Amino acid sequence: MDYVIIVAGGKGLRMGTDLPKQFLEINGLPILMHTIRQFRAYSDDLQIILVLPKNQQDFWMKLCEKHHFNEPLQIADGGETRFHSVKNGLSLIPDDADGIVGVHDGVRPFVSIEVIRRCYAEAKIHEAVVPVIPIVETIWYAEKDCNPTTVDRNLYHLGQTPQTFSIQLLKKAFLQDYRDSFTDDASVVKEMGMPITLIEGNPENIKITTPNDLKTANKKH
Repeated sequence: MDYVIIVAGGKGLRMGTDLPKQFLEINGLPILMHTIRQFRAYSDDLQIILVLPKNQQDFWMKLCEKHHFNEPLQIADGGETRFHSVKNGLSLIPDDADGIVGVHDGVRPFVSIEVIRRCYAEAKIHEAVVPVIPIVETIWYAEKDCNPTTVDRNLYHLGQTPQTFSIQLLKKAFLQDYRDSFTDDASVVKEMGMPITLIEGNPENIKITTPNDLKTANKKH
C-alpha cells in the first residue's frame, strides 16, 4: 500500500496575511484542497496523511464542512520543523508497511498527475526519488569579500515535491537525530549514504509562498 504525507505548516508570513497560506483560495477553493485532489486523482487507493499544526486543525475541519470536502485522510500534528512534522506523519504508517511513501508540500497544488505517477513508479525501483527542473537563469557564486563568479547552471537543479521513498527506507532515515542540514526529506535519506535519483518535474509545480505566487496560481487555474 502506498501513502503520501502532505505537509502544511505555513503561517503566511511572507504572504502578508493572518491566514496560513495553505488556506488561501485559488478560484474559491483553499490551496490545500487543490493539492489533496491532485493526489486523489492519481489514485483512489493512495492513503493520504495530512500534517497540520494542532491549532489549525479545527479551522481545517470547518473549511471541509464549508466546501463539502470529504476526501478520506488521516491527520497528524505538525512539529517544530519540517523534519519533525514528517516524522509525525510517518508514525501513522504501520512499521511493517511495504510500499512507497511520498512527501509533498501542501502549497504545491499544480504538481502534474504524470509527475506523481513517475515519482511513485521510479521509487519502486530506486527507493529514493526527487523531481527537479533545470535552472535557466545565470547563477552567481558570491562569497564574502571575494569577487563573484558565475557557475555552470547545468550542474544545478531546483528540487520539487513529491519526494518519494521506500517506506522502510524513510522510516529508518527518520530515526536519525535532527540536524539543521535536513532541509528536505531527501537530505535526511542522503545522510545515511543512500543515493538519490533525480527525475524530471513539471515547471508549473510552484510552491505558493508570496502574493505574486498566488496571483500566478489564480491565472493558471
